[in-house]
Amino acid sequence: MLKRILRYSRRVYELDKICSAVVDRRKRPRISTENVFKIIFIMSLARLGSLNALEQEKQNKFWKKWTGNKTFPSADTNGRVYSLIVLDTIREAIKRLYDKLKRNKRLKSPPHGKIVLVIDGHESSSSFLRCCPSCLKRKLNNNRIQYYHREVVAMLVFDDFNMPIDCEQQLPGEQEVTTSYRLLERVLRMYPRAFDLIAVDGLYVSAPFFKLAIKHKKDVIAVLKDERRELYKDVEGLRRLEQPIEEEILNRKCQIWDFENLTTWTQIGRDVRCVCSVEEKTVRRQKSKEKEKIISKWIWVTTLAKKDVSTIDIVKLGHSRWHIENQGFNELVNEWNANHVYKHSGNAIIGFWLTTMFAYIIFHAFFRFNLKPEVRKKYTKRFILNKIFADLSSNNLPP
Repeated sequence: MLKRILRYSRRVYELDKICSAVVDRRKRPRISTENVFKIIFIMSLARLGSLNALEQEKQNKFWKKWTGNKTFPSADTNGRVYSLIVLDTIREAIKRLYDKLKRNKRLKSPPHGKIVLVIDGHESSSSFLRCCPSCLKRKLNNNRIQYYHREVVAMLVFDDFNMPIDCEQQLPGEQEVTTSYRLLERVLRMYPRAFDLIAVDGLYVSAPFFKLAIKHKKDVIAVLKDERRELYKDVEGLRRLEQPIEEEILNRKCQIWDFENLTTWTQIGRDVRCVCSVEEKTVRRQKSKEKEKIISKWIWVTTLAKKDVSTIDIVKLGHSRWHIENQGFNELVNEWNANHVYKHSGNAIIGFWLTTMFAYIIFHAFFRFNLKPEVRKKYTKRFILNKIFADLSSNNLPP
């Protein structure tokens, strides 16, 4: 299976050419950055989980054929290279994957017609003992200082394919929303026509964030949570005066109110639209096996007009933010070891995150667009990933 996915990547995406463009800031390297990136890419694809586990595979005949180099870098060398790697060259590698998928017409819009960019923050690691200049700090109730790293991640949501494209590290003394400005500005520069709408959590309901999106002619939809906001109070007051629309959406019974041309939020310099959805779903408790009804309330503020996007589609678009939790953080962390600190350095942590995204995209593109439907029905993604690991451990696999 590893042989097939590498052959597919070389044929469709020109993998060797992409890897050769990745560089670092070493002046006279003995081992090229291309070889290190190729090795870390295989480590991510095979989900080895650590640089020490990767070093245990150094006697494998595969590496010499894959990199063309007799010298296998140690765990320390791999970590040192990623501490100095130029992150934008990995981001450009991910962009080239996107361009090829787009050119091959693999990236399709969802039924509502809006390709969504989801942005959200994620805490990847924490420690009481180890810290670096990029670590964030917080004091806990027992007065102990905890050091941690937090990233803001961007993911494109297509009809049947979710694609993480970039991440940015939150710096000491910085708020998550400030980090998201740098991320969004770069994504808008690199992917100006890749998406129509930005979906975010309630933390991002800020005038500068909305203004940045509007400036680049992108719509925004965000969860409205803060009950102290005048906009929130207006929605609650209007909701008592109008009858809701009743629909079943995403297996939930929904009562929906839709209010357009609200002028309360004056800081962004334009009217906004708010949609409120009171949703009821039935769950079966694992322990008691009893069914229980759960009611939740969601309010979204958006720049989308009612004439362009229906009320029901607004609810679906609002919930599209869950993709970054389910198919993004959940899978990247639990299946792809994205939270593992391979090297405790701010640059290295983002570098390994981006390389994991690169491997994630190639695997999912291979699984979705190269394997036949009969194979996808018969074997799960986890089975295919385990087969890749088994192939690497066979010790005699040609690339």
